[in-house]
Amino acid sequence: MSNKQTRSVSNTLETPNSQNEYTISSADLPLHCPTPVMSKWNSHPKVFIPVEETGEAICPYCGAIYRLLKS
Repeated sequence: MSNKQTRSVSNTLETPNSQNEYTISSADLPLHCPTPVMSKWNSHPKVFIPVEETGEAICPYCGAIYRLLKS
């Protein structure tokens, strides 16, 4: 992969933990932090977040709050 391609791919990813709160839908389940749209190279290890039961959960690594939209 050339540098030009690498730059274009990385520009499409979110900076991990750039927000304190995230609203997710059932399409995002099972939820893990960092999410698939976040770059991985500068983030904590992937951890699954159990948000289905209460509708809200906090990542134990970064403290991001995830809220599940009601269907």
